[in-house]
Amino acid sequence: MGRNTRKRRTPMATKAIAASAALALGGGGLIWANFYASAHEENSANQTKAAGAQIATIQCPDVGQQLTDVPDGARQGVDKELANLDKQISEAYTRLASTRQAQAGDPGFVNNAILGPLKSKRTAVIDRIGINIRRVGGQAPDNLAQMAECKGMAADANTNDGNAGGDQNQDGQDQNQDGQDQNQDGGQDQGGDGQDQGQGGNGGQADNGPAADDFVNIEDVQPNSRNLPNGLAANGDSGSTGSFTTNCGTNENENRNSDNVIVAPGVSNGAQHQHDYVGNQDNDAFTSDEEFLQADTSCQNQGDKSTYYWPVLRIQDGQDEVDANAPGGGQDGNVGTIQQVAQAELKFVGNKTSDVVAMPTALRIITGDAKAFTNGLKNANTSWSCTGFEDRQVTDKYPICPDGSSVVRTSNFQSCWDGQNIDSANHRDHVAFVQADGSCPQGFQAIPQLQAKLVYDVPAPQIENGQVQNAYALDGFPEQLHKPITDHNDFVNFFDENVMNQMVQCINNGEDCQ
Repeated sequence: MGRNTRKRRTPMATKAIAASAALALGGGGLIWANFYASAHEENSANQTKAAGAQIATIQCPDVGQQLTDVPDGARQGVDKELANLDKQISEAYTRLASTRQAQAGDPGFVNNAILGPLKSKRTAVIDRIGINIRRVGGQAPDNLAQMAECKGMAADANTNDGNAGGDQNQDGQDQNQDGQDQNQDGGQDQGGDGQDQGQGGNGGQADNGPAADDFVNIEDVQPNSRNLPNGLAANGDSGSTGSFTTNCGTNENENRNSDNVIVAPGVSNGAQHQHDYVGNQDNDAFTSDEEFLQADTSCQNQGDKSTYYWPVLRIQDGQDEVDANAPGGGQDGNVGTIQQVAQAELKFVGNKTSDVVAMPTALRIITGDAKAFTNGLKNANTSWSCTGFEDRQVTDKYPICPDGSSVVRTSNFQSCWDGQNIDSANHRDHVAFVQADGSCPQGFQAIPQLQAKLVYDVPAPQIENGQVQNAYALDGFPEQLHKPITDHNDFVNFFDENVMNQMVQCINNGEDCQ
């Protein structure tokens, strides 16, 4: 697989602990682990467990999303400290996963031996984040210190309200509204020795999802039923009605890595899951804007050196990929055979109410949220469908397509820009979606909207007796359980100025160009 390594400093990811001991994750969220006070259990479709069994999680505030105003001079230091928080949560998870016997015999063990020390470590790192911000004249959030405390919670606590754990039940009530029941999904049981990445259950992802309830027959979905406010198509039959399509291939050369140059610049394995890259061919966490501009591109129009990337899709077939023992792959709970995109359509369209303006060089846009399962739906933007059924969109399910139909992932990006910034501290605030009438919010101006459509020829999963076989799923942070709601897509603009101006002219003139 293509992996850019020429600029790497000794990657911390190469020292990652084995998958059987730890699954790392980003700056906050839930880490999932099953703990059983008794060895008495029956592994069947209707699994029964001893009354003393419990499912434990650690829930930590997502510090990165709260840092909305970080001065440029502090960004590098803050990014490194956020990576330290990731490492601390991973280490706490390792401790959690390796001390089941002690937890069963001592109800205070998790608080005293895991959560207490974790809070102390996080307090030190969060203090340094504040120091980095104030050192260059910035103002750290008033509640920064309060983000140090994490909680031990039942893994089946209800997160469906989108509060990322803020209103989760402590008594282990059923979370089966979207198939989160860890005991019935045909493989979530982590068994007797921790994070067993065995090939049982659903064919390779048995410990970490997906579950049978994460899938739906597309023919059972009502047309026009997608219920997320984000991702509205900006174009229509008025305003700027043209389009500009760029053909950048389907990542035939397997250019992949588990970095994220937008969210975690300078951090190896910052995404903790593999991305497919098309367009710019110099993609890793250490690539500078100058290097992006000098790199090769897979786009037919050589004036498009933009980078387009998204999490890979895998078939949970029990087969080892080349990253089976690597960061971003098996070490982070992402297993199975990576699927080649059959079709990748990258189209830029206009705005319903106005002309569009050129995007600035190096503008960064993320649509969707890789942690939407635990962060809630505020930034979620998923659209799953099947060819021939594109009017039936699902957000929290993977579609099961009929014979002759292919899986479709669609992402409509934010298309309003604040006119000043190419990025923001939380990578959200400098861009926005159009409002219900198609106009941009006050203070924002319309830019070409990227609409990315990805098509996959994957075999349909089979569900029998509540068990899913031959499942497909996104790569993701392990605590997100490979849920479809976590789909996301990333774009960094490196169009040549002349080509960008051609795009704007085509769109504003109502022409369809490529």
